[in-house]
Amino acid sequence: MVVVRRCNLSCGYCNEYDGASPPVPTEDLEARLRSVRRLGAFSVEFTGGEPMLHPDVVHLVRYARSLGIPRVRMISNAYLLNADRVRALSDAGLDHLQISVDGVEPNDVTVKVLRPLRPKLRAVAEHARFRVTLSAVVGAAPLEEVREVVRFAREHGFRPRVLLLHGEDGQLALDEETLRAYADLQRDLSALYREAGDYRARLARGRPAPFKCRAGARYLYVDEFGNVHWCSQQRSHLSKPLEAYTVDDLVEQFYTPKPCNPQCTLGCARSSSKVDRWRPQSATPPRPPEGAAASPDVAADRLRRGG
Repeated sequence: MVVVRRCNLSCGYCNEYDGASPPVPTEDLEARLRSVRRLGAFSVEFTGGEPMLHPDVVHLVRYARSLGIPRVRMISNAYLLNADRVRALSDAGLDHLQISVDGVEPNDVTVKVLRPLRPKLRAVAEHARFRVTLSAVVGAAPLEEVREVVRFAREHGFRPRVLLLHGEDGQLALDEETLRAYADLQRDLSALYREAGDYRARLARGRPAPFKCRAGARYLYVDEFGNVHWCSQQRSHLSKPLEAYTVDDLVEQFYTPKPCNPQCTLGCARSSSKVDRWRPQSATPPRPPEGAAASPDVAADRLRRGG
């Protein structure tokens, strides 16, 4: 859920921010949280832009927990974090923070690197009572810097992860030389690549992503205007107001094949879809029994039985 499109940084590979948009009004975000809870949300993740630019982000974390949403998460570049803000997020009930660090030294593509962020990350390590994933990004900095980010994560008790740089459509965007270097990194850090059957390594070897994408069903991307999309990188394929989104929409998108699926690098879509990898997917969703009402219980039963 996008809480503000504006970002305090300007990374060269990112298409998910601008430099001027105001924060989404808090009351609108509260209504959207109620809507996703009505649809059965197990988890919500605040994103942007940079969500720490929203003046009520701590309140939004607390409000989401008050609605009974079990997992409340956030993605941040960490530049605006300090000890007091980390403690406030902990007290509000934040469950997980994801921070991506592209390398060690600033370059023409990014300043989201360890050199300026070390003090911020140490404050997170000292004061956070939530889980933290520190993600290095292959393709935005030299591979040795990626290794250093992984080392830093391990030393400070963060969960290290290595991501692959993608293009504006969410598809793999690395040249052959970088992919070969990535294969070497994979051998050195093999434990990090067991996630999802090493699916990023599969992509690097030219093989399709090993999941059926359930975006629009298991995973919703809600933009700053309150519209639901498949994901942050495929905003042209689906756009429907969240307030009008129904269980029937969840079922339809659950069974809709996504043309971008084979080369998708987006871990959020993959992780939300993995539990249903054995279920079928086709352009024609199964229909409910004749006379059955469209209700959450009917839809849940249809999904449990595979249609």
